[in-house]
Formats: sequence, structure tokens, C-alpha cells
Amino acid sequence: MKVTEEFGSMVFNETTMKERLPKETFKALMKTIKDGEKLDLNVATVVANAMKDWAIEKGATHFTHWFQPLTGVTAEKHDSFIQPAADGKIIMEFSGKELVQGEPDASSFPSGGIRATFEARGYTAWDPTSYAFIKDGTLCIPTAFCSYTGEALDKKTPLLRSMEAINKQALRVLHLFGNEDVTSVKTTVGPEQEYFLVDKSVYEKREDLIYTGRTLFGAKAPKGQELEDHYFGMIKPRVQDFMKDLNKELWKLGILAKTEHNEVAPAQHELAPIFSTTNLACDHNQLTMEMMRKVASKHGMVCLLHEKPFEGVNGSGKHNNWSISTNTGKNLLDPGATPESNAQFLLFLCAVIEAVDNYQDLLRISVASAGNDHRLGANEAPPAIVSMFLGDELSAILDCLENGKPYGTHAKEKMQIGVTVLPEFNKDATDRNRTSPFAFTGNKFEFRMLGSQDSIACANVFLNTAVAEILSQYADKLEGSKDLKSDLHELILKTIKDHKRIIFNGNGYDDAWVAEAEKRGLYNLKSTPEALVHILDEKNVSLFEKHGVYSKKEVESRYEIHNENYIKILNIEALTMIDMTKKNILPCGSKLAAQLGQAIAVEKPILGCEPAYEKEQFVKVSGLVSGIYKAVAELEAKLDKVKTLSETAAISTFYHDEVLATMDSLRKLADELETITPKEMWPFPSYGDLLFSVK
Repeated sequence: MKVTEEFGSMVFNETTMKERLPKETFKALMKTIKDGEKLDLNVATVVANAMKDWAIEKGATHFTHWFQPLTGVTAEKHDSFIQPAADGKIIMEFSGKELVQGEPDASSFPSGGIRATFEARGYTAWDPTSYAFIKDGTLCIPTAFCSYTGEALDKKTPLLRSMEAINKQALRVLHLFGNEDVTSVKTTVGPEQEYFLVDKSVYEKREDLIYTGRTLFGAKAPKGQELEDHYFGMIKPRVQDFMKDLNKELWKLGILAKTEHNEVAPAQHELAPIFSTTNLACDHNQLTMEMMRKVASKHGMVCLLHEKPFEGVNGSGKHNNWSISTNTGKNLLDPGATPESNAQFLLFLCAVIEAVDNYQDLLRISVASAGNDHRLGANEAPPAIVSMFLGDELSAILDCLENGKPYGTHAKEKMQIGVTVLPEFNKDATDRNRTSPFAFTGNKFEFRMLGSQDSIACANVFLNTAVAEILSQYADKLEGSKDLKSDLHELILKTIKDHKRIIFNGNGYDDAWVAEAEKRGLYNLKSTPEALVHILDEKNVSLFEKHGVYSKKEVESRYEIHNENYIKILNIEALTMIDMTKKNILPCGSKLAAQLGQAIAVEKPILGCEPAYEKEQFVKVSGLVSGIYKAVAELEAKLDKVKTLSETAAISTFYHDEVLATMDSLRKLADELETITPKEMWPFPSYGDLLFSVK
């Protein structure tokens, strides 16, 4: 495979459009893509015809409006290009109307009360800012998805709205600095994707992995990640073959897959792309997850994207590397050589600091899920408390500004390794902090709280909108200024003083930080039900309404959908535990107890007393079986009780406080039973089998 030739070969990208579209059509389409101008239907008709011809040449027979409903995964309905001809034959057609608009059934997608089941009509609308592509012989057209009454039923529409909001407000601020050549501002994202690979034959013997994506039972293996030998270690040949094929598929789709390596836990890996515009990055990340699963299956493996598929080892996250760039190529979060005198950088930095502080609850909500609750706060995942890491240099600059002290510019420090033959290189201005939820990493912020299987859309919608709001406030204060330099300095100084509580450069895992964060007045929203309710706070609803990102109705619908999803996931997990316990674990424990009892009966006449080992194990196994039996009965009772509750918030809280706690108790008993059960008797592959299944 010649990468330069294959890259983007299955994408109707700018190069392909330039080759295939009439000059005026191409120019008009570029104005829509780059400047946000409204698309004329006549232009769409020409584009549709060229797109169809290109797709057919690539072997496509069907097209689909590819969209991202509130299920968290993508959706598609395929239609063929064929149209009947008068002579009983067919012709291949694709109209501008078919490109621009589709009409799927909206009744079976989550709407959070926006649409009743009988109100079925919905629309998909072409998003020309995200290129069409061919997947499995089908032309996929990225689209937004809305209801008959215009409310957004997807993740893409609010994301596009939030990008427009931050573009509008950032331009106002940039023009104050005389940047009249800047006509658009876009946020860019590079989402690092963590995942596990396990052998398919082992996976298929685990009912919990099949139904829930995580192991509901499983005693720790003798070896986990303690030796830290897997991280950046040699990639196994089978995994290397998977990565090679995955790269091929991603590159064909124009996805800038760049870095791949082993992660900390056994069987865990990571893929990182190069930055792209947030909307495109979101589409690409959804495709990346889909391709990971498909390619893994071809190699006899299963790709696990759950945030915590295995207890006791690292979970999987999705690090959202976020920045702001202008159409002139300027990264607005690049501090430059002298950040202390770079007023424009400092103002945008302050905007992010204030946004994260004011809307820390929203950032926590954006990553809240049943799976991520198991991950946050342990094994290299950041804690549930939102804070920002700026590092030594930026923190020192802000401190000097706050206290009116001069900041001495220091020359770049050379890295001293102590070996003469090694080359010299400049030391970075600051270290990294892997426990920080929101860390500055040179010219971007790394939001590390996202769960591995979630769309990046929600986090970026909330982040874009929050920063847009602060930029809006700054522009309001500065646009009528008679002494911009003085007012700018005062604004930066006030922001630092008012919002420095959100900055924390220490160890986020330290218990002392929890107490310190409480003293600072920061949120500590440990669970999804605890976090979600804050999306309905007046300040948050007002934020989204002001910038046209969500209406109040759309905010309320997201609250309902997130709660319902949390409830459904825990209900499926509880039912799966009950099924596995009754059909497998209890029979196994009962059989083991019977064997031990029989051994005692046989050996007692010979020894003249009951054999010590068998007796001790019999008592232990019998006690565990009895405890498991009681725990599963209690879990069933809790599921019966939850049916008596009617309010969504009360139900989700009950699942977290009561059902999940009972599930944990049941698991502890079952996992202990596994540790004393002969391997050949235990009904499921062990953690050792799973984590070390790919040779």
C-alpha cells in the first residue's frame, strides 16, 4: 500500500471535488464549507451527480445519510442508486434533493420526550463541512438529524451550533486586537482512543462481555499491570497485524491515524490521530471505533471499548486534545516565546480558565456515564473533581500578573542527561500531570475525563459553548473601551483573581485534594445521577439558549435520555449478573461443595477424623454459595422494588445507591469463590485467560 496514494481514496474530499466539479460549483461549495454561506439547491444537484459518478466508479451501489442519533452510535439507512427506465432496465441516479435531505423514521430513536412514538417524521440534512465517504460499498453522506418540529435529535447539530457560537465570539475578540484578516475561527480536536483486544474464542464464553461490554465477575489474575512492562512495550505480531490493517482502512477514509502503542494494562492499546476540525474529528472518531471492531473481528479478536472492562487494571479513556485556530493558521492557545507579554494569548487563556471554573459541572456532565463512573478516579484516570493544570511557567506568569511583579523571561533550559554522546535538546516549560482532568500541554488543553466508548460531541459542545460565553462577556466589556490596553490588563487581572481556584498543579489522587477542592468550592460529582441533574440549572439552560446551541426543551430531553440510558445499562448488567449466577456460578459452587463433602465422607474412615483441608474448603465454599444465593435474591428484590418508582431521577439514584451496591456485594462473593474453584470447573474464562489471550 502506497500511503500517499491511498490516503483519502474513499473520500469525496476537496481534491476530488476540485477535479470533478465545474469551477463555479466548486467555488460556491467552498464558500459554504469554509465561510458558512447557505448552499444553493442547484449547486447541490451538480455536486450530487459528480458524487454519484465518483462513488459508482469506486464500486458503490447504495447511498445513505450517515448520522449520529442520541444512541451514542451512528445510524444509516441504505438506498440504491437505481431508478427504473422505460425499457424495463434501470439507470443510476442521485439528485440534489436526495443529497441535501433525507427522511428517516424518528420514532424509534431516543428523543427524551421531544417526539411521541406516533410522531414519526424526522429529517437528515447534509453537512457539507464533513466530507462524504465510501464504506462497505455504500456512499455515506454525513448529516444532521432533526425532528419534524426542528429540534435536534442528534449529536452533530448542537456541535455545529457550538462551533458557530465560538467562531462568532472569538472573532469579536480578535478584531479588538486588529486581526481584521481573520474571517473564521474553528476549534480543533485530536481524540486519543484507548481500547482492549481479546481473543474472540475467549470473549464468546463470557456472557457479561457480550451483553454489557464489561466483566461483571472476575477475580484478579496473579499478574496484571504491576510490572509496568506492557506500556510502550513490544507490540505482539497479531496486534501489529491488526494495527496495520486498521491504519489502512482509516487512511482510506482520510482519518489521520498517527500514533499507536501498548497502553498500561495487559491487552490495552491506544491510537492517536493528528488534529482536525472538531466536527470532522467527531465523525472520524465514530468511524475509528467502528473500524476497530470490524478489523479486530477479521483477526479473530474482539475490540472492547468499554471504559472499565476489567476490574483492578486501567480503564480506557478518550483524551480530548482541544485548541482554537484561525483561518490564517494561528493557534490561539500557543503562548509563543514570551507568553507573559502576549496579551492576546493571555486573554484567550483566561477565557478558558473562567469557562472551566464557571461551568465545571457541565464538563463533568459531558463525560458522565454508567461505564465512566467505574473509571474516574483510579488507575491513571482523572478524578471526578474538575480542575486545571497549567504547569510551572504559566502558573508563575499568572501569579506575577496577579501580584504586580515582573516576570523575568528565562532562556530555554537545556536537558541535562549526563551522557556526553547524547544530543542536547530544550527542556519543556512544564512537566505533565496525568491526574489532571483538564491540562495545558504546550499549545492545547487535554480534557482527559472522556470515556472510551462515548462520542466526543457532548464534551466539545459544552466546552465550545462555555468558552464562547466568556469571550462574549470579554467582547462586551472591551468593545467600547477608550483605553483598551488598561482595560485589557484589568480584565486579565480580575479573571486570574476570581478564578484561580480551578487551577491545581498537584496530585489529583491525593485525599488531601478532595478536602482542598471542597474548601475552594469546587464540585465533586462522583456519580452520573449526581452530575446529570445540574444540566437543568438555570445558568446552564440560559447558556445554551443564549448561544442557540440547545433550546430549553432540547436540554430537558438530553437530561431524560442520559438518565434513561444509565438506568437501562445498569438494569441489563443486573439481569446479566442474575442469569450468570443462577445458571453458572451457583451450580458450580454447589457441585464443588458436593465433591468436597464426598471427599470428607471417603477420607474420614481412613484418617479417623475429618480431613482438615477438605473440611475447611467445604465450610468456605458452602458459606460463599449461601452468601451468593442470598445476594442474588436481594438483587432480584431490588429490581422488583425499582419498578414501583416513577420519576426518572429517583430511579437512576436508586440504581446507583441500591442496585449497584448489591451487584458489587454479589461480585465480591463470586470472585472469592472463583479463587478456590479448580480452573476446569469454573464456568467462565478467567481474567488471566482474557487479558493474556492474544499471543
